[in-house]
Amino acid sequence: MFYTYTKSKYYNGYTGDELNERLRKHNSNHKGFTGGIGDWEIMYSEQYQIKSEAIKRENQIKKWKSRKLIEKLIAQA
Repeated sequence: MFYTYTKSKYYNGYTGDELNERLRKHNSNHKGFTGGIGDWEIMYSEQYQIKSEAIKRENQIKKWKSRKLIEKLIAQA
């Protein structure tokens, strides 16, 4: 199973991991964009059977570059 997700602070990504495991990794103290912040939470997610579909959706959401569109997506969940 693959997931496209939006976390607090409007970070979008995809994962093949379980969402809770991915969130744990983001909240761990590691080097990188999401490391050291420690207060991430999943605000929205979509589930896909095929990895390429999850990546395609992640890229679509990232191309919006609009906080309002992402907030609308979250509100519809």
